[in-house]
Amino acid sequence: MKVLFTGGGTAGHVTPNLALIKALSGRGVGCVYIGSYTGIEAQLLETTDVPYFAISSGKWRRYFSWANFLDPFRILMGLIKACFLMVRLKPDVVFSKGGYVAVPVVVAARVFRVPVICHESDITPGLANRICFPFAEKICVNFPASLAMVPVLKGVLTGTPVRASLIDGQGQRARDLM
Repeated sequence: MKVLFTGGGTAGHVTPNLALIKALSGRGVGCVYIGSYTGIEAQLLETTDVPYFAISSGKWRRYFSWANFLDPFRILMGLIKACFLMVRLKPDVVFSKGGYVAVPVVVAARVFRVPVICHESDITPGLANRICFPFAEKICVNFPASLAMVPVLKGVLTGTPVRASLIDGQGQRARDLM
């Protein structure tokens, strides 16, 4: 099995993916990552041996910016590259953590009939995830209140994936450091 992870822009979109990558890789699942050229995701993935592919992405600003005129073309270029990567990588499932880079990846997955699972960490879903939700098979959320903001048959209360090192922490050592 191969899982394609996507999401980026901030560490909050990437670190839950890193926790899942570590857990799944330990079970023999193949993992690949599609992120942006400019986000933090490439830097955070350097500590892993997960293949990383960058695509163009753009932001949907809800205010005036000259970048609004170029971003639709960046999004289109990202979608085209994401489609090529779907053919090349042949993932069995896409796990999207959100961020604007995820939108072209999720749309490409839908074009090639690859199932998509989205995850939303915040109570109120962000714009990129709201755009991705119609293409998802399931939408994982952290909070019961978030279930009211996603399609009824798609929402699943899961919490956020966390690294084992956070769970296995030593309480006394942490207090000593403080």
